[in-house]
Amino acid sequence: MPVADTSQLISGVAERYASSLFELALEAGSVEVVGSDLGRFQAMIDESDDLKRLIQSPVFSAEEQTKAISAIVEKAGLTGLVANFLKVVASNRRLFAVPGMIRAYRAIAARHRGEITADVTSAHALSVEQEIELKAALKGVTGKDVAIAVTVDPSILGGLIVKVGSRQIDTSLRTKLSTLKLALKEVG
Repeated sequence: MPVADTSQLISGVAERYASSLFELALEAGSVEVVGSDLGRFQAMIDESDDLKRLIQSPVFSAEEQTKAISAIVEKAGLTGLVANFLKVVASNRRLFAVPGMIRAYRAIAARHRGEITADVTSAHALSVEQEIELKAALKGVTGKDVAIAVTVDPSILGGLIVKVGSRQIDTSLRTKLSTLKLALKEVG
């Protein structure tokens, strides 16, 4: 039996957890609040190397991860569904999939609202004006309201990588430089 691709495994785990969380949020009438709290937690991950390490590293036990997440959640003032959700995810040793769970939750919530979701990778955080401009441009292309999920990745150097469904637009500086390097090799 072939071993599943890690990204597929994470994606499957993320989908299951996200859809469970969405169903609970829908029952509680707090789909937007949960989305906002997840956004705050994702921002904390983006800003903290220590939190990234806690989530990604297999060296921490479930107990250590649960204790740390409980403290972080309390300090950040996250309560209710998201606080409990993160504690359950930590105790089940699934923290590595949290960014995927957050993306999946946003996509499910957007579909529920009749929107489509675009995953955007940027070298630095987007301003409110840039987000509004990007949403308008994507609405022009897709004909639908677009919710955007921004991930900050300084390694792309500049520009954006925008993924809507199976379409991807890559204007990152890293990709442009790689393409240029390849073209120069072919010339030389």
